[in-house]
Amino acid sequence: MPVHLIGDLLASELAHMQPYICFCSCQLNAAALLQTKTHNQPEFKDFLKKVATNYRCKGMPLSSFLLKPMQRLTRYPLLIKNILEHTPDGHEDRKPLQEALERAEELCSQVNEAVREKENVDRLEWMQNHIQCEGPLEHQFFNSLTNCLGPRKLLHSGRLFKTKSSRELWAFLFNDFLLLTHSAKPFSSSGSEKLFSPKTNIQLKIYKTPLFLNEVLVKMPADPSSDEPLFHVSHIDRVYTLKTETLSERTAWVQKIKAASEHFIETEKKKREKAYQARSLKTSGIGRLLVTVIEAQELKACKPNGKSNPYCELTMGAQCYTSRPVIDTLNPKWNFNCQFFIKDIYQDVLSITVFEKDQFSPDDFLGRAEVPVATIKKDMESKGAATRHLLLHEVPTGEVSVKLDLQLYEAIK
Repeated sequence: MPVHLIGDLLASELAHMQPYICFCSCQLNAAALLQTKTHNQPEFKDFLKKVATNYRCKGMPLSSFLLKPMQRLTRYPLLIKNILEHTPDGHEDRKPLQEALERAEELCSQVNEAVREKENVDRLEWMQNHIQCEGPLEHQFFNSLTNCLGPRKLLHSGRLFKTKSSRELWAFLFNDFLLLTHSAKPFSSSGSEKLFSPKTNIQLKIYKTPLFLNEVLVKMPADPSSDEPLFHVSHIDRVYTLKTETLSERTAWVQKIKAASEHFIETEKKKREKAYQARSLKTSGIGRLLVTVIEAQELKACKPNGKSNPYCELTMGAQCYTSRPVIDTLNPKWNFNCQFFIKDIYQDVLSITVFEKDQFSPDDFLGRAEVPVATIKKDMESKGAATRHLLLHEVPTGEVSVKLDLQLYEAIK
């Protein structure tokens, strides 16, 4: 084979290795299943021994074959780099080899990300089966979407202690909240690996209401040089003083909570800034629409108690306003005021969408109503700024009452 075909061949073959991403993400689970079956089924163990003696297996056990794809994929970048080191700069195969290296590194990156995602899913499912959820978490799933940060991720976990009572707590840091739990019975574990083992039968209870990371502030003690590994988590009007087993563990907790909190706050900030910037675009406007969302009636129930925490979102193009949620009601009274700048009276449409506010997952849809600005102008010519009752669509029940006042800068025919 001519030398100049090596890079093209490698790049072409790497493009067909996407199925190994799924295979490698399940490799740990496969190894655990193999170990369980080997331990619990003597006949299966004997079968594996017999198969390993086959000349085609070259004495390698099944566990080695399961691991080999991962080992080979991670070696590709190293091998291609080695070839590149011995390929002259002006050689025609150098560019294809560099493309092959990029594909190999991207493939390894995708495999590593898939392994992390699978581990995250497995641990979230473990928590669902080992944490007795009550209160706000009673009907929630750990392995779900967060309210505004995408899929929920477990960022850190481990054992903490209350400083005064030395009570043992098991803490779980997600990308949206910090959860403190405790065990009814003592449980010894030297690390989270044992904690998340399928063989672990520990049952945990929620110690405190989940602490949302956009509401917390983590601090080191006043004397950080102290040998006692303490740190403080402030949440609204309460401070939790917690202790780790080592100073390095304290550093890990403080850094990870701080980073997750900053990311949460920054995400919310960008969302607010985007809405504010859209509302601030007053150029080339021909008028404004003053809106008062008075109330809603007979909304769909989303909570187990037959109630909802409804709020409304009003949009016109990129302009957006959001009311505050009203807790535990199907008939919220908002009296929420906002204004929109009109650009095209015949194209602009006011959209009113009602949602159920959910801290742990994406907000539930409770209905939508749309009002073209042109119809508002026509109604005002005969009725003035009257209150309108709009049926909510795409839901079985609900209506919203609004007052609309259109003010045009110049008369439009």
